[in-house]
Amino acid sequence: MNSKNIIEKTRLYVEKEMAGDSSGHDWWHIYRVWSIAKKIAQKEDADQVVVELAALLHDIADWKFNDGDESAGPEQAACWLNKNDAEPELIDSVCEIISTLSYKGANVATPMRTIEGEIVQDADRLDAIGAVGIARTFAYGGNKNRLIYHPDEVPVMHESFEHYKSNKGHTINHFHEKLLLLKDRMNTQSAKNIAKQRHLFMKEYLDRFYKEWNGDA
Repeated sequence: MNSKNIIEKTRLYVEKEMAGDSSGHDWWHIYRVWSIAKKIAQKEDADQVVVELAALLHDIADWKFNDGDESAGPEQAACWLNKNDAEPELIDSVCEIISTLSYKGANVATPMRTIEGEIVQDADRLDAIGAVGIARTFAYGGNKNRLIYHPDEVPVMHESFEHYKSNKGHTINHFHEKLLLLKDRMNTQSAKNIAKQRHLFMKEYLDRFYKEWNGDA
């Protein structure tokens, strides 16, 4: 199967699989990550096929919705790509990205081995910040039955992925434990440039949130 065909088949597959999600990890999240990743890949002269397939499949079986199983996503992606006669090297490249790109806690490093991995990680993280990122954060919090905010619960800078995965804190804490840290964790210059404005918007939003919470605005 040629690259255009497998990308299109994968797009249709992922759109169908994730169309009904209400946690902020739906098809339109995938679409935005895919779109951003394609643009960055062109600037970075990366392998476009690896980038597109990894972007499309990066959340196909996210550990957050599979009882913390980190292997579920790469396994489902590999199964799909094998079924569509993808080359073994391509499958390995895509699945390596899927298995390593996730944020794992404030004090946990998550380096990517390839430029393709860096691009998909950047695209995914860009969709976690800014106006869309804020909307997705509250959608996820509601999906997991989390409080919007509790002033007595302070943010936790998680020291391990296991600690991060077990986190049950309120949604506003997620900004401090992850989202506000992402600007400085972008890999490519293209992503760093986009992240600056999205980061500022989140800070302005939080300033307003705390003022309204305290009845000051």
